[in-house]
Amino acid sequence: MNTVQALLGFDKELLETAKMHFAKGVRNNEPMDAFFNGTFKQWQEDQSGKNFEKPYIISWISYRKHEWMFAGLWRSISFQEGTRGGFIYNTELLTEAAEFIGRLIIHYNKPFRHSYPHALTSLDGISVKEILREPYTMTPFPGYEQVNLDFAQLQSIILQQEPSWMSALSNVKGIYLITDMTNGKLYVGSAYGENAFWNRWNEYSQNGHGGNIILKNLVKEKGREYADNFKFSILETRSMNAEDDAIIMREQYWKQILASREHGYNAN
Repeated sequence: MNTVQALLGFDKELLETAKMHFAKGVRNNEPMDAFFNGTFKQWQEDQSGKNFEKPYIISWISYRKHEWMFAGLWRSISFQEGTRGGFIYNTELLTEAAEFIGRLIIHYNKPFRHSYPHALTSLDGISVKEILREPYTMTPFPGYEQVNLDFAQLQSIILQQEPSWMSALSNVKGIYLITDMTNGKLYVGSAYGENAFWNRWNEYSQNGHGGNIILKNLVKEKGREYADNFKFSILETRSMNAEDDAIIMREQYWKQILASREHGYNAN
């Protein structure tokens, strides 16, 4: 018996009626972000094809290269055609092996692009990498110079109020950059006032545009989902004791340096 099979306690009968789901998102639609903010069920249920034609789903989320995190055993109850194509499934998370959700990490060099293989035939090559003491949680704040968030990640951090991110983003003023990954256009903004970056980026997480004129019109024209193309980074930080006027002056400096008025999304 495969070690992973023995650990999870799934018998052959269950495996014969189950699909593996190796969940790996496309750019901004990451299953790990959905796992963090409690929406993995909805993320997994939205499928482009009839991928869960077996009664059970054993779900794994991409963790590191060739490594996958256990995301539970699910029952596929029913499905219907989606309004924008594809299929929407109705699933239920089962209690079997629930103690390993977010803890069991396997090594599996998936030799194919197909993400929904039959479970029984997929055990070869799967091995236990590690079992985390506690379920995996959001990556702690990496430092201001390392911030590079896509929109889904930003929403997850704000929704969970992840402590290290909340503390770091609430205790400095500064200048941030939004990059539209579809065309390279830039928006330079400033964060000051109470909780500075945290409050400012919370506004973006709510509506995708933060109230900025050009971004607001862009999201209105192309739809709320267009914000999924945005990347958030930090150009410069200052103490909370810094004058707001000084922060605004630095914002103007970066707009000039990056030509975000002439070639980006800054209106002034």
